[in-house]
Amino acid sequence: MMWPSIALLAFVTLQRLGELVLARHNTAALLARGAREVAPEHYPTMVALHAGWIIGLWLLAPGRPVALFWFLVFMGLQALRLWVLATLKGRWTTRIIILPGAPLVRSGPYRFLRHPNYAIVVGEIAVLPLAFGLPLYAIVFSLLNALILHVRVKAENAALKSAMILK
Repeated sequence: MMWPSIALLAFVTLQRLGELVLARHNTAALLARGAREVAPEHYPTMVALHAGWIIGLWLLAPGRPVALFWFLVFMGLQALRLWVLATLKGRWTTRIIILPGAPLVRSGPYRFLRHPNYAIVVGEIAVLPLAFGLPLYAIVFSLLNALILHVRVKAENAALKSAMILK
């Protein structure tokens, strides 16, 4: 039965495309308010990694059964993703954007983790392939994601610190 895997892949693909539209809108609005982008050089690599992850899943996962446990874990991560989006509102973007004078968000999931969105993405990159029975795929993309997140979190923390937002 192919439809469960296709439906899940379509959901994730449409979600990511929608997030790119939202991120572009929020980025433009933030820049118009005087924000600045920091460390944009890693962004194309991050986009390529995520695009490759989805494209690879479209090549490998259709027709594979969807493991209920991992599907439920993935859907739990989606609920957490919505919590992050609702907390950040217009400040959510896929780029590192610093808005001078804006306080660091400390509500919602940011009460518990400094970078909850990244924690969710770490989970998604591993869990979705596991839902399709692709553990090696989960490991490879998790390692690649760890490399890009190392660069990104370091750049973001430095930018927040230099903006006197992060102490």
